[in-house]
Amino acid sequence: MDKKQFAFGKDNFIWLAVSAAIIIIGFILVSGGKTTEETGFDPRIFDTRRLLIAPVVIMSGFGLVIYSILKKTKE
Repeated sequence: MDKKQFAFGKDNFIWLAVSAAIIIIGFILVSGGKTTEETGFDPRIFDTRRLLIAPVVIMSGFGLVIYSILKKTKE
């Protein structure tokens, strides 16, 4: 039986899984807290974690997705 050629190798899938995990971690960092009529305004919505760290983590995850797609497979 012939071995089929895939566009991605094992390393590409590993990098893709790592980047997906980083993106999920970034979205977890940006989530949380809510404002209701009972509790009033929550000032934690403007903290450094949500405005600076989480977007950088998410964008680095998307950068790794691009890297995992463009990475050459070992032949």
